[in-house]
Amino acid sequence: MLMAKTTHIPTLSKALLGVVLACGAVACTEQPSSEQPSFGQGQLGQPLTYSTWHTYSGGAHAAQFSALQQINKSNVAELEIAWTFPTGDRSFVFNPIVVDEVMYVLARDNEIVALKADTGEELWAHANEGAVGARGINYWRSADGAERRLVYLNAGFITAIDARTGATVTDFGNNGRVDLRSALADGGRDISAIRPLSTSNPGRVFEDLYIISLPAQGAGYESTPGDITAWDIRTGELRWVFHSIPHPGEFGYDTWPEDAYKTAGGVHNWSELTVDEVNGIAFIPFGTARYDFYGGDREGDNLYGNSLVALNARTGERLWHQQLVHHDLWDYDLPQAPKLLTLQVDGREIEAVAQATKHGFLFVFDRHTGEPVWPIEERPVPQSDVPGEHTSPTQPFPTKPAPFAAQSFTQSDINPFLPQDEQETMRERLRYSRNEGLFTPPSFAGSIGMPGHNGGANWGSSAVDPINGKLYVVSKNLPVMLRVELTDREPSVRTVVGSVVTPEQAAQARAAAEAAAANGPILIASPYDFMRSPTNGMAAIGPPWSHITAYDLNTGEIEWRIPNGTTAGPGIPNDAGAQYPRGAPLVTAGGLLFVATAQDRQLRAYDRDTSEVLWSHPLPTGSEGIPATYEIGGRQYLAVPVAAGAGLFAPASVMDLPDGERAYMVFSLPQR
Repeated sequence: MLMAKTTHIPTLSKALLGVVLACGAVACTEQPSSEQPSFGQGQLGQPLTYSTWHTYSGGAHAAQFSALQQINKSNVAELEIAWTFPTGDRSFVFNPIVVDEVMYVLARDNEIVALKADTGEELWAHANEGAVGARGINYWRSADGAERRLVYLNAGFITAIDARTGATVTDFGNNGRVDLRSALADGGRDISAIRPLSTSNPGRVFEDLYIISLPAQGAGYESTPGDITAWDIRTGELRWVFHSIPHPGEFGYDTWPEDAYKTAGGVHNWSELTVDEVNGIAFIPFGTARYDFYGGDREGDNLYGNSLVALNARTGERLWHQQLVHHDLWDYDLPQAPKLLTLQVDGREIEAVAQATKHGFLFVFDRHTGEPVWPIEERPVPQSDVPGEHTSPTQPFPTKPAPFAAQSFTQSDINPFLPQDEQETMRERLRYSRNEGLFTPPSFAGSIGMPGHNGGANWGSSAVDPINGKLYVVSKNLPVMLRVELTDREPSVRTVVGSVVTPEQAAQARAAAEAAAANGPILIASPYDFMRSPTNGMAAIGPPWSHITAYDLNTGEIEWRIPNGTTAGPGIPNDAGAQYPRGAPLVTAGGLLFVATAQDRQLRAYDRDTSEVLWSHPLPTGSEGIPATYEIGGRQYLAVPVAAGAGLFAPASVMDLPDGERAYMVFSLPQR
């Protein structure tokens, strides 16, 4: 395959951009010379054509965009299966990558498998003991082209293998592996007591660095921090660390109790991260501080929890940050890679970064300064009545763009497809619970969170056209009930099927907690309830259950919004959307938006300008994860992981659908 040289496309004039995109497949790209630096450096003085797919989500830019346009609006209906590769019985959401006409996938029993990308023929397989990062992998090539490595996480260890043979790179770390726990030593943690740190975040390769967040181990009060680390991709040596919970003398230290960095945890980038390769900026979307639903032991705003942080990718120095949720009590992690776009706003060209959230907002900033493209207002929010809590008095609300997800759940929204007795119980629960809109804090009565922490956006669920300033986000509507309780042990993450809590019961629970708090610090747990039907597994809220929203970020306006997929069941309309989809979008210069849904087992191609479905293809089982597209020999291919079964939280009507062979499915136009 011809591989494009890489720099950042916004440095080009609009006229040259037209030339780049008009090249279609890779007709205008050049074969890299042996003197070229590693993939992803972005310092070659040539445009990034977005025509390769050499790392997770298409590149360190995380655009989920391709300039390939052989497959386009006029011919997408002719797509057919070119080849498939079975994965075995396990579920996979892995995003394939393609380099030098070789596709790399995760399959079978956590094996990295190399395939001929035009036929699916297996070339080699590398076995792994323990879990491999579920979502993707990174590719690195040395400046002289002599070394080519795949870099990924396996059982908490950074692992390097030869991209040409699958052999372990023995001179990397300790015989091809580096233990992530070693990066915690400077915080005074006893790493001997910490289990291996595993995450499905693939991290990013930038120049000769591998940048990855430490996963937070432990979901309760006792947890490790999610520091951002950078490792030498040749040797495995630790090059820099950015402390997600600031140490003394570091910016943000005063937003925590004194010495919190020694014991506090969370604030991890569990999802994805993005690197602006031209400007050398790593954009990190951080998660929630532990414990997710009670902050009595972490008074303050808790930087860098729920913050978008821009770092110097070479040194780890903080350039700017924006906290999008203060003192989080809702598990509103920033759930996906920030998206890089060039915008034309009121006559100004802005190199922007956009961050979608679980709670349904889209925040847009100047990527160099961190200044909001549109004003963000700090608005008063409901306050907690839980003893010892320190609710933030205000939260950030973007004035533009409009939200992409529903942010309220009332009795009029109850799902009409629930059994009648369950609808009545739901009315009673809503009548007694705290339900004061977005940011209603957890309570003893139970509080409605809408979207809940599994709603809104999630990993991989946004794609952009980085040149024309368009963003497409797949979202789901899933309310949650957060009811806190006094506990005497470390809380764990657990879901419950809740019952009606009367005002009397809530008052008794609160009084018991207040009495306990009078004698010292207390422990609060919050087992969460997604309020799914115990009978048919459906959501508490009525349809549409999910959407695709298209934004023009040059204006900040929504261009269109439609339900995403369908849900099987008696009387359910075709425009109800799928429940809880995790299929990620891929947008192309051919005018298309590809999105798969697990629950109706369909892959669809939408007209990205009008939202019209131009093509759909039934799948043997569910698909979740990010599609990939690439070109070999003048032919464009579309690769989709089809190995997710019924997907997340499938209702009973979907569980009854047949589950066929799990595989990577690759589509192309007919040979002519």
